[in-house]
Amino acid sequence: MRLTSQTNYAIRILMYCAANEGRLSRIREIAAANSASELFMFKILPPLVEARMIETVRGRNGGIRLGRPPAEINLRHVVEATEDNFTLAECFETGRMDCPLIDSCELNAALHKALEAFLSALAAYTIADLVRDPSFMRRRLGIPAPDLAAMRAPAAAPPAVA
Repeated sequence: MRLTSQTNYAIRILMYCAANEGRLSRIREIAAANSASELFMFKILPPLVEARMIETVRGRNGGIRLGRPPAEINLRHVVEATEDNFTLAECFETGRMDCPLIDSCELNAALHKALEAFLSALAAYTIADLVRDPSFMRRRLGIPAPDLAAMRAPAAAPPAVA
């Protein structure tokens, strides 16, 4: 089975967000890091948002971030959310009944078993597995290092009212 470029870039978007944890990511930056079109990247977002893998934040300072921890997003879920067609042979397409063996062909069962094995293998890997070393990923993707001091500093207390 060959995955579409939509699935390939969906995984890249998720990896970028995982490496950029704690901050919002912008499609412009993700597209530039992957030498891809912003328009294409925007088209990939709806199934990721619908599957709650990505959250969007609107507004001037908006962006996207992971919708759940990277260890909870496995590759099978990504593939199932982004691939439109799991038909492995032309004769099994919906509405195709021109094969005289369609009801008794063992190829159908074999291909379904192969597809399930493929998807099960993908289920064993998560986005966290692909981004084991976030600092390495940030360097490779051109993501600035997080400001750890700002992340650890407590929020300023509101001024006292007299």
